Amino acid sequence: MKNKNMDLKKYIREIQDYPIEGINFKDITTLLKDEKAFRQVVEEISSYFANKGITKIVSLESRGFIVGGAVAYCINAGFVPIRKKGKLPSKTVKESYELEYGTDTIEMHEDALSEDDVVLIHDDLLATGGTALAALKLVQQMNVKKVYFSFICDLKFIENGNKDILSQYETHSLVEY
Repeated sequence: MKNKNMDLKKYIREIQDYPIEGINFKDITTLLKDEKAFRQVVEEISSYFANKGITKIVSLESRGFIVGGAVAYCINAGFVPIRKKGKLPSKTVKESYELEYGTDTIEMHEDALSEDDVVLIHDDLLATGGTALAALKLVQQMNVKKVYFSFICDLKFIENGNKDILSQYETHSLVEY
C-alpha cells in the first residue's frame, strides 16, 4: 500500500568521495531494497505519467532500468534501454557527454523508437544534466511526438546550461537536494 507521507530521502544512502573525491554519491540501492519505498517510487512515477499517452519508457543504464522497467509495466508502455557504448547487439545511434567526473558515450538501438512515440526518459539521478541531455539528443534523432523526464533524485544545487535546456520539458522528480 502506498504511503505518500514516506520521506524517500531517508532511504537514500549518501557516500562521501565516491566515485572520486569531492562527489557526494546518492546511492538508491538502499531505497530499492525496501519494498515499501520501492513501491512508492514506482507508484508515484506511474501515477504522475499515467494519463500522458506515453508509449515508451527510455531508461539509462543501469539503475534507471530498475524503476523504468517497473513504470513501463505499470503504465502499459514499451521499454527501451540506453546503454553504454558497445553493449547493444544491433545497429545503434550514439551520443557522447560529460559527467561531473569525466566523459562517457551512450547508445540506443536505431529502431527503438518511431515518430508516433511519446517518450518518458527515466533515470535515477539528475545532477549536471549531461546524461539526460545526451539521452534527449538520442531520442530526438527518432523525431518522436513528445518527451517527458522522470528522476528519483534531482540535485537542484547544480545549475548549468544543460539543466536550462531540460527545463523546457515537463520533468518530474521525487526527491530534491
